[in-house]
Amino acid sequence: MSECTHDCSTCGESCAERDPKSFLKPVNQYSTVKKVIAVVSGKGGVGKSMVTSLMALSMNRSGYKTAILDADVTGPSIPQMFGIHQKAEGTEQGILPAITKGGIELMSVNLLLKNEDDPVVWRGPIIAGTVEQFWTDVIWNDVDYMFVDMPPGTGDVPLTVFQSLPVDGILVVASPQELVGMIVGKAVKMAGLMNIPVLGIVENMAYFACPDCGKKHYIFGNSNVDAIAKKYDIANTAQIPLDPSLSALSDRGAIEDCQGEWLASLAEMIGKL
Repeated sequence: MSECTHDCSTCGESCAERDPKSFLKPVNQYSTVKKVIAVVSGKGGVGKSMVTSLMALSMNRSGYKTAILDADVTGPSIPQMFGIHQKAEGTEQGILPAITKGGIELMSVNLLLKNEDDPVVWRGPIIAGTVEQFWTDVIWNDVDYMFVDMPPGTGDVPLTVFQSLPVDGILVVASPQELVGMIVGKAVKMAGLMNIPVLGIVENMAYFACPDCGKKHYIFGNSNVDAIAKKYDIANTAQIPLDPSLSALSDRGAIEDCQGEWLASLAEMIGKL
């Protein structure tokens, strides 16, 4: 064993003196964030940003001050869903988040780019550093619940968020096809390695509700979300239907006009944390 430098951030040794939270980054001194919930998925295209937005919206309607940190730096979609197109502003104290018409604070790399459609062609460490700065440099104003929209998979950015932010729990988002494979298991096991509890699983595009009779049609086969939740000892599940109106609202930047209550039970559970 090499001589201890007392700098755990550069040390690969495991010792009794190591603080398991030594990698946590301090939030901006002018910020207050009480709870942080990460929204993750094993792969892209399953509606993770949609779930993040609906969870923040549901908690906001329950009377909590909510915020969204868009950690999906190379594929940011949160600002478009809320109709936010202005650039971020700042003061000597830090960067000011955008505020939606419903009062949800959000920060995304799209608020910093010259043009919204400019690609983010950055290497992993720069992307991870940007996510850290969204936590340390942005002035989050008395936030009860912050939802972090994570990039898919188990790479640099999820690891950075889990190590740098005081994450209180995660929500796993999956499509019906994923629930019969190992993708969900990878996300759940990564959370376990980081000692972060999985609060629930959301099955997106779970069914189609007939607009005439209201009957549910499971286009991708019968749901397996409850079986997967039982397998990994996860107490809470929710389903979001395959609903064209959700895409339309997102495209118009009007996701806050959504009236669906599919995530109400998860919101109630998170409100008791």
